[in-house]
Amino acid sequence: MTRSSSRPSARSLSSGPAGRGTRIGGQKVLVLILAGGKGQRLGVLTQERAKPALTFGGTYRLIDFALSNCMHSGLSDVWVLEEYQLHSLNDHLTNGRPWDLDRTHGGLEVLPPSPDTLTGTLEDAGNADALHAHAHLIRAFGADVVVVLSADHVYTLDYAEVIREHARTGAEVTMVTTDLPAGEDASRFGNVTLTRGGHVKRFEYKPERPRGEQITTEVFVYSAPALLRTLDDLRADTPAGKGLGDFGHGLIPAFVKAKTARAHPLGGYWLDVGLPGAYFRAHQDLLTGRSVPLDAPDWPILSSSIPRMPARLEAGARVEDSLISYGCRVAGRVTRSVLSPGVTVEAGAVVEDAVILRDTVIRAGAHVRRAIVDEEAVIAARVDGREGVAVIGARAHISAPVRDDTQVEPGRRWRRGSRPRTPDAAGS
Repeated sequence: MTRSSSRPSARSLSSGPAGRGTRIGGQKVLVLILAGGKGQRLGVLTQERAKPALTFGGTYRLIDFALSNCMHSGLSDVWVLEEYQLHSLNDHLTNGRPWDLDRTHGGLEVLPPSPDTLTGTLEDAGNADALHAHAHLIRAFGADVVVVLSADHVYTLDYAEVIREHARTGAEVTMVTTDLPAGEDASRFGNVTLTRGGHVKRFEYKPERPRGEQITTEVFVYSAPALLRTLDDLRADTPAGKGLGDFGHGLIPAFVKAKTARAHPLGGYWLDVGLPGAYFRAHQDLLTGRSVPLDAPDWPILSSSIPRMPARLEAGARVEDSLISYGCRVAGRVTRSVLSPGVTVEAGAVVEDAVILRDTVIRAGAHVRRAIVDEEAVIAARVDGREGVAVIGARAHISAPVRDDTQVEPGRRWRRGSRPRTPDAAGS
């Protein structure tokens, strides 16, 4: 159970007695993980769960990357700002114990949404609104540095290194940047142009015609006084009833205009998995060894999970180039796929180039290829994404073929003659 079922007071989110809190280079550090956003671009995969709670790599959740990076970086004051489908995320976060954040003072705090504190409506609020809504708590905490993270990206990074560089250069914001990953569209991200010295001289947010392939990873280190001052200035210049939008609309451009923004290159794997194709590609990268190592001895990705029996491979099973989680039972053929805990692949079933989430059953004779299948689905027919990626929602029952990039809604029974309902592709 998380510590905050209602909005905490500023006093409850202070750093405890005698100003305790994480300090790096003499700077008191607060981490904010933005776990809001409807995640509508993932379609049926986020229809009933928060995007940060989406399973990755069989046994992990997307938010595990940010939380694990915090732990390994020595950051112990971590606030998770929620917005939609709170129960799906809170069930996973528990009290922060898997990431050593279950502490008497500081540690993991979960902040649910509060429409009365937003600058616009909850429906239209962006991540800059989320920061402004919690500005009074940031002030009460007394942070010198605020690290702002997204909860749905796959990467590893020592945030402490970025914080030290931020302090050394005197920047008001340091943004972690990377080269555009292969297969990605630069217009989905914040695009940056840098000087040789690492200053950000131009920033464009999701431009129709990107100038280059250097993008932000949505890891930002802010000087707290500058962040709070800039949010107040933006609020003062924004009409009543309107929100501040996302970081790229006004917040980051203000620092770039003031010439106080710098970049820190990531230098490793990073991927935003906010689209079905990107989520699928991230699992392919994992299987081929191009992704981050999930079990590196010095930097493992940590998660909370329910214990299950070891995986069982029955006589006649054939498994190649795949990750098979605990609790799975495989009697058929599995190739280049990731199976989450509790998946059953019956004798005569084939799974290839697929991501199968928890407790799904692939019946004898079914063939699943280039697909993402959500939890507790039952597949008794061919599912083939062909050149795209088919997506089957949680608890769906498939008894007729599904082809191409069709998305089947959670709980739906897909029979002959069924037609897909086009999901709303808007949102983040």
